[in-house]
Amino acid sequence: MNDKSDGIVIRASNLTKRFGGVVAVDGISFEVSRGETYGLLGPNGAGKTTTMRMISGLSPLTAGKLTVAGIDVTSQAREVRNVLGVVTQEDGLDTDLDAKSNLIVYGYTAGLSRAEAEKRADAVLMFFDLTDKAREEIDYLSGGMKRRLAIARAFMTSPRVIVLDEPTTGLDPQGRNRVWQELETMKQGGVTILMSTHYMDEAAALCDRLAIMHHGRILAEGTPDELVNRHAGSEVAQVRVSNGARQDVVDWIGNAGFDYRDAGAVITVTSRNGARPDLSGLAGVRVSYRPSNLEDVFLTMAGRGLTDDE
Repeated sequence: MNDKSDGIVIRASNLTKRFGGVVAVDGISFEVSRGETYGLLGPNGAGKTTTMRMISGLSPLTAGKLTVAGIDVTSQAREVRNVLGVVTQEDGLDTDLDAKSNLIVYGYTAGLSRAEAEKRADAVLMFFDLTDKAREEIDYLSGGMKRRLAIARAFMTSPRVIVLDEPTTGLDPQGRNRVWQELETMKQGGVTILMSTHYMDEAAALCDRLAIMHHGRILAEGTPDELVNRHAGSEVAQVRVSNGARQDVVDWIGNAGFDYRDAGAVITVTSRNGARPDLSGLAGVRVSYRPSNLEDVFLTMAGRGLTDDE
C-alpha cells in the first residue's frame, strides 16, 4: 500500500545526510501516521534539524528515500511544500511589516490571491488569538507572540502536515504553555505534526511517539511511557555523597553494572534491565528514589543528559 491509503503521512527509509566527511544523519528510518504528533528528541547536534530540513525539501538527501503524503521529496520537492507548513528555529518575520501583513505577504507568495490571503490572514489570526495584534509592529511583539505568529504563518496555506523545529525554544513558561495549547488544537483538527525538541517535558506532554536521536542515529522509538518503562524502569536512584568518597562510590556503581550520571551534588543511577536500582550494598551514602523520565532514558542509552554540551 502507498502512503495515502495506509495512513502513513511521513515515511523515511535509511535517511542519510553528509556534509563533506561529517555524517549528520546516519541512515535513520521512521514513519508518522495521519493525525499523529511525532517528536524527534535529542540534544543540539543530534541531527534533528537536518532531518526536518530534508523532510521540508530545504536540504537534499545524500541517500535513502523520503515521502510526505505519498509525494517523493527528492523528485517532487515543490509538490511537498504545497502540503507542508514549516516553522524553523528562526522566526524570519519581516520587521518592516505588521503582523497581519506578514501573513498576507506569505500567503500571496505561496499562491493565494490578494483577497484569499486577506481572508485567510483574518481566520488564522483569530485561531491563534492574535486578532488584536494584527496591526502591531513585529518589534513590539513579545517572544511568545512572535513564535505564535510564525506558527500562524505556516497555516496560511491550510497544511496537512506541519513541521516545527524547536517550537518553544527561548519562550517563558507562559509562552510555552500557550504554544502547547495551540499545537494540541491543531492535532485535534487532524493535522499531522512532526516536531523536534530537547525539552523532555515538552516531548512527554505533546508527542504520541518519539524517536530519541544522538549523533545522527535513532537510539529508540516509542511512546513516552514505553520508552521510560523499557529503558529506565519505574524509578531511578539519586545518590548524595561527600567529595572525599565520590570516586569510590562511582567505582562501586559502575562495577555493579548500573548506568549513572555524576552531576556534582547528586549521582543519578539507572538500572540497565529497567528495574529499580538496588543500591543496598552501597554503604555510607544517602539514597533516594524518584520516578523515571525521558532524561533518564537518554542517560541509559547514550551515557549523557539531553542538555549536556556536545
